[in-house]
Amino acid sequence: MKPQSTPDLPVAAFNAEVRKVYFKLLKEAKILLATIEEEPLRFSLIREEKQPIQQGTIVHELINPLLYLRLECYAENKPGVHYGFELSPTFGQYYHVTNTFVRILYKHTMVEATPINIEDCIRTDYVLNDCSALYEHIEERGCKHHTFQLILYKAKAVKRKLRKVA
Repeated sequence: MKPQSTPDLPVAAFNAEVRKVYFKLLKEAKILLATIEEEPLRFSLIREEKQPIQQGTIVHELINPLLYLRLECYAENKPGVHYGFELSPTFGQYYHVTNTFVRILYKHTMVEATPINIEDCIRTDYVLNDCSALYEHIEERGCKHHTFQLILYKAKAVKRKLRKVA
């Protein structure tokens, strides 16, 4: 294996950190989706690229009726993260899922959260806001690049206040 030259080291470190954070975001997105009782909203389409990664490659993708997350390779072989969420009224049943997802996304990618500044890995040239339509479209096309995954239901833990005994 050829050792990396000095100019490539910052790119390699950036790429490794973006990848690490992406999979942390993916894990937390699945934890959020696991709290939804309705099974159809826990089904997701997953895409993973096993081939060598180059510009234009979708490395990983999660498509769910409520959330969207994609790790893609861009110019100079640097990864970027695209995201999306189903628009929900603030009084809606799933508002907490989409709201928390967006907050987690920016929390884990802000400069203070990582040893290397990866803030510019978040791509906003498009942000999906109709995840359910994308999910249905991919599902109807036959999912040749995606596999179905059911995220198992896990009830949200109820937090109780500790009472002081007088």
